[in-house]
Amino acid sequence: MRKLKKISRVPLAIHAEEALKKAVAEAIAEHKRAGHPIAIWRNGRVVHIPADQIELHETQGEYTTSHERKK
Repeated sequence: MRKLKKISRVPLAIHAEEALKKAVAEAIAEHKRAGHPIAIWRNGRVVHIPADQIELHETQGEYTTSHERKK
């Protein structure tokens, strides 16, 4: 008798979104470690965030700069 693989009940789109968020978080962390700025889209314009202003969040998908947080 052939054994069937266990099929995940979580939709593929959810897995893809989680993988994308993880990849983005890793890329942002690498930019900060290397001292490279990141470019983001804010208010219809491209804004460059210096590495020293990048804040890393372990569990959240959103990243802000220390300048934004002080407002």
